[in-house]
Amino acid sequence: MNWADHLIVLPVVLPLATSALIVFVDERRYRLKATISIASLLAMFVVAGALLRLAEAPRVYTIGDWPAPFGIVLVADRLAAALVLLAVVLALAASVFSLVRWQRAGPRWHALVQFQLMGLCGAFLTGDLFNLFVFFELMLAASYGLVLYGSGLGRVRAGLHYIVINLVASLFFLVGVSLIYGVAGTLNMADLALRLPALAGAERPLAQAGAAVLAVAFLVKAGMWPLGFWLPSTYAAASPPAAALLSILSKVGVYAVLRLWLLFFGDGEGGVILAWGGMATLAFAIAGVLATQDLGRLAGHSLLASSGALLAAIGLGSAAATGAALYYLVASTLGIAALFLLIELAQRARAPGADVLALTAEAFGLEGADEPEEDTGVAIPATMALLGLAFAACALLLAGLPPLPGFVGKFALLAALLAPAPVAAPVWTLLALLLLSGLASLVAMTRAGMSIFWASEERSAPRVNVLEMAPVVALLALCLALTVAADPVMRYMQEAAAALHAPHRYIDAALGRR
Repeated sequence: MNWADHLIVLPVVLPLATSALIVFVDERRYRLKATISIASLLAMFVVAGALLRLAEAPRVYTIGDWPAPFGIVLVADRLAAALVLLAVVLALAASVFSLVRWQRAGPRWHALVQFQLMGLCGAFLTGDLFNLFVFFELMLAASYGLVLYGSGLGRVRAGLHYIVINLVASLFFLVGVSLIYGVAGTLNMADLALRLPALAGAERPLAQAGAAVLAVAFLVKAGMWPLGFWLPSTYAAASPPAAALLSILSKVGVYAVLRLWLLFFGDGEGGVILAWGGMATLAFAIAGVLATQDLGRLAGHSLLASSGALLAAIGLGSAAATGAALYYLVASTLGIAALFLLIELAQRARAPGADVLALTAEAFGLEGADEPEEDTGVAIPATMALLGLAFAACALLLAGLPPLPGFVGKFALLAALLAPAPVAAPVWTLLALLLLSGLASLVAMTRAGMSIFWASEERSAPRVNVLEMAPVVALLALCLALTVAADPVMRYMQEAAAALHAPHRYIDAALGRR
């Protein structure tokens, strides 16, 4: 094992050590806690970037130098490295945004972010099914604190629903893992990929039942209809930086389904269920986007729309479609995270009459939670223009219009799905739903933008701090960079998808075989 292999364990160890250090720092020394956390995240960004370059072939880290399948292994391939980098970027954006006031809205903000990042990175890198469960639980435990962070009636109500649903999903996860272990005798993913196809008799139905129970747990997290009803309300109630960081959680469910489905069963089983479930999710999200007038719920339904499109594309497509879906996964996650951060800033520009709507929402229990009341900066004349441009960029990205990467991802996805002849009927259905989702997002975002920026002539420039606007601009700049560098990024994702659909290199590397 050389020095580069030790980079694989750093995305797990570094946030764990940082969170343990931050917990022992007095809460009143929030600047010190913020400095430690941001420094750790910057180091994580460097590590994730290095891992992205090193993961051309799967790299393995054996914990305690115990060989698989007896020991615990971490495996970094192209997809895992890309998602680790995405998680670090979102954590860094949310942490910088919180520096102005949200880090003081409740206790242990930075520790929660670090624990959340540890769970995310561990879930992406682990090569063991039981440790996937462990990292899922770490991730969920931190997300409970992030959803409830800042207090408030609406936040507590949505947070309790979120906790109950995910506890049930965790029970399904544990039952599925137990069934698979009972028939296969191992929980190493690569070893399971070899043993499950060889099962026969009564053992194979039990293994399939275990996989189905596991799929339910993952699809709850991915937000597939009808299991994702909780998502828009929960994300709308969460604080803006928490919602931005949590926007990747649904993609963890998509990642787990994609990784285990292709590793255990290949393309032959379950694709139809994923395809139609994804399309049902997309249809539900379209209705939600058009029905809601709350920006938080709009962003939550947009998150459901991206998950639905990803699940449908994975279920219907080949490696080419999966590669385009992975590109869209990164672009949509960055855009929705930017929208969650932008919502609070844009709502500061509301016209005076909007307060009446806020009181109406409170009467019907649609309000968010109490927000910190600190002064957030100096009003500058360019604030409204900058907010308007950022809002327009988010609208273009969610609608899938050029020049942002939402268009590139959807275009590549449709090109891959329409390439085989003859084109199947479900593909045409997905094509129609993707076009409708873009139109619905454009209508809803235009309606919201007009009410915020143009509905009233009597408005004052909102107070926005540079540290609040910088993460939004940075996330949108990354989206623009994905468009400019669409060719190399798409090639990287296509190679990651090809490795997923032909997992022999992953299996050989994880088991230490040449």
